[in-house]
Amino acid sequence: MVKNDKWIKTMALDKKIIEPFEPGQIKQVDGRGVISFGTSSYGYDMRLSDEFMIMKPVKRDTVLDPKQSSDIFETIKVKDFIIVEPNSVALGRTIEYFRIPRDIVTIAFGKSTYARCGIFVNITPFEPEWEGYVTLSIANASNLPVKVYANEGIAQVLFLGAHEVCQTSYADRKGKYQSQKTITQAKI
Repeated sequence: MVKNDKWIKTMALDKKIIEPFEPGQIKQVDGRGVISFGTSSYGYDMRLSDEFMIMKPVKRDTVLDPKQSSDIFETIKVKDFIIVEPNSVALGRTIEYFRIPRDIVTIAFGKSTYARCGIFVNITPFEPEWEGYVTLSIANASNLPVKVYANEGIAQVLFLGAHEVCQTSYADRKGKYQSQKTITQAKI
């Protein structure tokens, strides 16, 4: 069962499942339009922090391997936005820290505002009892550079309730991305 805004607000305020938490849907900040964030009807629109990892220029024959760490990313901090180059990927992290209850699983996916510009956020589940800042892969599938804004909405999280509590949670398995505080590259 998908959880509604009332459940999300209660859990966020009582159980601290989202911090910081925005109980409303924010569309303007200081009188200027922003890509919305905060509680929605059946989910939560999370925001990007001002920290990113972008790809350094590399030789055309470079091969990325998810099994080996790579030094092709450089970490940057921005004030307002980054430019994601055509056919490129940036990594970002959320402003919000999540603590997922044992009887909930989530699915996060990119906002349509960005998808209409060719920006796709990897569909990401948050497993029961996972916690941390979310590392997001932000891909530009267009042939043009695209602005991606810090401190504004980037993806929506839907909370799905289970009929039973899981037998083994992400915390029980000591998952490799548990309690991440920074942008985290692929781990084995």
